[in-house]
Amino acid sequence: MVLFRMIAFIAMCISGLTAQAHPTSPIKVAGGQIAGAHADGVNTYFGIPYAAPPVGKLRWRAPQPVSPWQGVRQATSFSAACAQTAVWITDPKSEDCLYLNVWAPEQADKLPVLVWIHGGGYYGGTGSQPGFNGANLAKRGAIVVTINYRLGIFGFFAHPELKDESGNQGLRDQIAALHWVKDNIAAFGGDPGRVTIFGESAGGISVGILMASPMAKGLFHRAIAQSGNAGWPMHPGERSAYEQKTVEATGVALAKTVGAKDLAALRAMSVETLHKQPWSARVSVDGRVLSEDQTSLYRNHHQNDVPLLVGWNAQEGRDLAPEILNTSEFTAARYKELVTKLLGRAPSESLLAAYPAATDAQAKAAIEQLTSDWWGWRKVYWAGLQAKYGHAKAYVYYFTHRPAEPLTPCGYGCGAGHGAEIRYVFDNLDQDQRPWSAADRRVAARMADAWVQFARTGSLPGWPAFNGASSSIVRIGEAQDRLPEFSLFE
Repeated sequence: MVLFRMIAFIAMCISGLTAQAHPTSPIKVAGGQIAGAHADGVNTYFGIPYAAPPVGKLRWRAPQPVSPWQGVRQATSFSAACAQTAVWITDPKSEDCLYLNVWAPEQADKLPVLVWIHGGGYYGGTGSQPGFNGANLAKRGAIVVTINYRLGIFGFFAHPELKDESGNQGLRDQIAALHWVKDNIAAFGGDPGRVTIFGESAGGISVGILMASPMAKGLFHRAIAQSGNAGWPMHPGERSAYEQKTVEATGVALAKTVGAKDLAALRAMSVETLHKQPWSARVSVDGRVLSEDQTSLYRNHHQNDVPLLVGWNAQEGRDLAPEILNTSEFTAARYKELVTKLLGRAPSESLLAAYPAATDAQAKAAIEQLTSDWWGWRKVYWAGLQAKYGHAKAYVYYFTHRPAEPLTPCGYGCGAGHGAEIRYVFDNLDQDQRPWSAADRRVAARMADAWVQFARTGSLPGWPAFNGASSSIVRIGEAQDRLPEFSLFE
């Protein structure tokens, strides 16, 4: 699983509220009435519960219905982030975290809905990160929803005692949030028949899993995956690492390590105690949320067949290679070993020739480029499956734009790196005080407009539907980064 570390944006309140903000009229949602705030033409509702707090006996259970409340609940501040070990999230954290946030134009009526699933390697992140402020998308005529979902050991824990609720709790949370959207979004002016899921990194992986999940059928109508399609098996031969018995064995081993005789003892342990244990959040083929590898799913026409937009960034490898390979020592001597680990198989001679590594400097550059290209190939492969076996169209983009340099040194997601496109999709450049250029502004306007258009109609006028040819991949940006030779990865 890729460990995605989002760099915090310059401190700014995500709410977009100003001194002139005023309360909205109460509206009815599952559980009771809520009131939000209005400013600059946008209504905002933060910290809305979509499921019961997953604490105590509900720890590791599938999400349960919202507990009702009396009176009007003030939905004007974010909830805590889900309990996590990510140090780059400095917000308060809690197991009681199954809440979502809504941005809606003041005069909304049957507008398309965009539901954002945050990244973070399934171990970190939250729907209230500043970069996910939905106000500028809402001003384009969409309802924007961001969600929290359980993470790490609390969101991806399998154990035989959990039976049918074993593993994939965080994915079940996402599905529960989509049920909430279907049942409640009309109260905000949204169209429950035009819901688009979109996410980046682990959020993009989640989009792929939701397209694969029978539990998510009918809950969304378009899908956008930004830089994410790893973390679940692509081919039948990859399934063993994701089988339920494999991940449950890890849960049993953890219980033994901490001296817990049963699930009740594990539930009695504190968050801090469990977070001291090494844990890698892993999606499992549990037969409920996820039943098949990606290739079999599409060949059997079992996917949730909706219009799909996928893409990746030209310099993902700078950030992802050290995380995937768990090292930054990219030397010529280790090159073939590292490529084998990256691909999960020995590389062909033609691939090694295409990415030469005679020196340590060449090896570093080759590993970074190869990781970017391999990441892209997975998106292209996915889009190809949809184009070949689905009825709905697939679209592919390649983000090559180089953002204006920050005022302070950049450590992650620099250039067209992992996550660099997010600020453009949400048109939130002004959250980061860089010397943004006219080109930056054009890219942000183009991406935000395109994402809302896709949510509105499921198509992208002027964009070719993906047909397997490189010419049907749309470049976003002026940099002329080469497209990889995808056949090298097949």
